[in-house]
Amino acid sequence: MDELKQAQALYGTLVEFAVTYSFQIVGAIIIFLLGWWVANKIGHMVENLMVSRNIDITLSRFTGGASKLVVLGIVIIIALGNVGISVTPLIAAVGAVGLGAGLAIQGMLANYAAGFTIIITRPFVVGDTIRVRGVAGVVDQVMLPYTILIDEDNVHIQIPNKLIVGEILHNSAENMLIELEIGVAYSSKVDEVIDVIRKAVETVDGVSEEKSPAIGVDNFGDSSINFGIRVWAPAVRHFEVRYALNQAIFNALQQHDIEIPFPQREVRMLDQ
Repeated sequence: MDELKQAQALYGTLVEFAVTYSFQIVGAIIIFLLGWWVANKIGHMVENLMVSRNIDITLSRFTGGASKLVVLGIVIIIALGNVGISVTPLIAAVGAVGLGAGLAIQGMLANYAAGFTIIITRPFVVGDTIRVRGVAGVVDQVMLPYTILIDEDNVHIQIPNKLIVGEILHNSAENMLIELEIGVAYSSKVDEVIDVIRKAVETVDGVSEEKSPAIGVDNFGDSSINFGIRVWAPAVRHFEVRYALNQAIFNALQQHDIEIPFPQREVRMLDQ
């Protein structure tokens, strides 16, 4: 009998709660669902607007996502208020929990802070070729905690953002510099060699047309005049273009009978 009375009391409490707060709960759910839909629409609208204004895609996505979260936060506060729940104690509790969690995950927060700095200051954007801490690749994604690069071997490299901010960063946009050196005999004519190398470089597919290749005498070796070649090419084809350049230059020098000397040592025997 006692159990039956407890069950009846519980049932009565649930019925009373449903009668008293049913409309508020249904209203809160409707407000939340409509707010979620509106937040998504506003987030996409802000992102598309920034993209249409030719603003960096990373910053556009971040701003769109932040706008969505702000609207969603306002909607949640309104929905809770409709049910009669005060958000002031909830905010205080979240703040206290956040302080304790922040002390426990300082490293992660440092990555997020660095990611926010990268997104706002934009030292590089998606599609740029960067080199940092000895690692190079094309920027594929810029997230708050980390940045993802892709190298020529299609390897995805994930770098924590705190290791990028404050470091010496090399950004060559979509291209990467290729530096070559080749030596020819001292009997060769410098102007002719430069002309032959330049024509050979122009035949290689992938060499940047925006920046002219730099070709000239780099130094004078023991047995050769050493020419330096600096060429810009897409980072995703760095080694492919490099190998093609070496082959094209070598073939061109051979066709024009320009000697590529090799180190020689002269040994003299003295009669005693």
